[in-house]
Amino acid sequence: MKNESGEASVEEENQKQPKEAGKFIKMKKFTFIMGIFLVIFLTAGITTIALTFGDEKVESLAPDKHAEFEKLYSTYDKIKDDYYEEVDEEKLVDGAINGMIKSLDDPYSAYMDKKEASSFHESISSSFEGIGAEIQEQDGQIMVVSPIKGSPAEKAGVKPNDIILSVDGKSVEGLSSSEAVLKIRGEKGTKVDLSISRAGESEPIKLTIKRDTIPIETVYAEMLDDGVAKIQVTSFSEHTVQELKTALEEMAKKDMKGLVLDLRGNPGGLLDQAIEMASLFIPNGKVVLQVEDRSGKKDVYKSENDGELKIPVVVLIDDGSASASEIVAAAVSESAHIPLIGVKSFGKGTVQTAQDFEDGSNFKYTAAKWLTPEGNWIHKKGIKPDITVKLPDYASLPYISPDKELKASDSSSEVKAAEEMLKVAGHDPGKIDGFFDEATKNAVTAFQREQKIKETGTIKDDTTVKLMQVIREKILKNDTQVKKAVEVLKKEINK
Repeated sequence: MKNESGEASVEEENQKQPKEAGKFIKMKKFTFIMGIFLVIFLTAGITTIALTFGDEKVESLAPDKHAEFEKLYSTYDKIKDDYYEEVDEEKLVDGAINGMIKSLDDPYSAYMDKKEASSFHESISSSFEGIGAEIQEQDGQIMVVSPIKGSPAEKAGVKPNDIILSVDGKSVEGLSSSEAVLKIRGEKGTKVDLSISRAGESEPIKLTIKRDTIPIETVYAEMLDDGVAKIQVTSFSEHTVQELKTALEEMAKKDMKGLVLDLRGNPGGLLDQAIEMASLFIPNGKVVLQVEDRSGKKDVYKSENDGELKIPVVVLIDDGSASASEIVAAAVSESAHIPLIGVKSFGKGTVQTAQDFEDGSNFKYTAAKWLTPEGNWIHKKGIKPDITVKLPDYASLPYISPDKELKASDSSSEVKAAEEMLKVAGHDPGKIDGFFDEATKNAVTAFQREQKIKETGTIKDDTTVKLMQVIREKILKNDTQVKKAVEVLKKEINK
């Protein structure tokens, strides 16, 4: 009889032995049993010695897998035991992780405690309450990537590349983006005061913004003239591609002959949504993007288009188009030869992933860089459009707080902005120098009369709101980038 190992069983071997062998077999069993007792005795002895001489001897038998953390453990123990006040152990651990990630000097990698992590997940998958602006930490400062379309931040005049200096009077310098988000966000209806530094402005801009619910509706469609549809995608959330497909179907029912895909001010979002969206416009099998890890290994993603769009398309980009929106723009440009119109994009060419902890906290880190279909890395360089078109200068005018009164003899950057707005609105304020003189007062009075507002000759409340509203309408009516896109499409449609 054979056992599973192919060797003869003990019973079978015993039956084959002569009677004299019985003693031999008994002796082997005795020796084996005594051996077991000896092992037990030696083990007990070693354990006793180890316990007698302390933990250091035990540790020496098992070398530390992470010896490089000795300084960290030592520091933690010393602070916990000897610091002059009681310390929050969880806070110490959070601080250690945060410091480790900050040492990467990467604005897109960050540790988030439970509250910050919850806020992070909300911004991807649901609505949230705040001002509606995508921000990032850069060189110790909090920079605006882009305000969300229709958000309080956009209405207040927050622009891409604005640097947030303080929130409610407290500096945010040195904070991570997730820490800054928690300070800026708040309940609907509450107000937050921001101090902003903007290129070209000599003094900080003061903004008071009323928080609101920011819905994650990401696709907005409308029909323009002559069969040209404009679809704006404001970010890449969980349902963005499905929203876009629905919008395309609705525009097709309205006899869409050409499409303006508007990615201006789109700060990015989910990578899978960007890949799927780009595939809608790229022939099946052509490259959408490449993702490269630190070893140089590349994963190539190709279009899985089951029905290529058969109408001419142009894509709008600007300095607020970042990350996922740049993936789409680069992909359709290089793999489908769709023209890009606007100004150079933001320039974010890295891919982040998030790691959740059991306590609800998490950290996100840069796991790879992404390359365009042709292998270009646009990080910190951005994507140059095929046709460069800027918006009118008045599109960059700063926000003026309705709570602040501007009156005769005042001199400030807000007065200068108001003078420029009045001129665009068709009322001559005289010399645009930031000084509220008699000519400025007369222009304000004329504007108030035209808008049927109480004629005070000062700028505050309704006058400020109406003045900025007129400028906003002017920008929308004279959107030079959209006009150029329509012009390009009409040429293609009429071929």
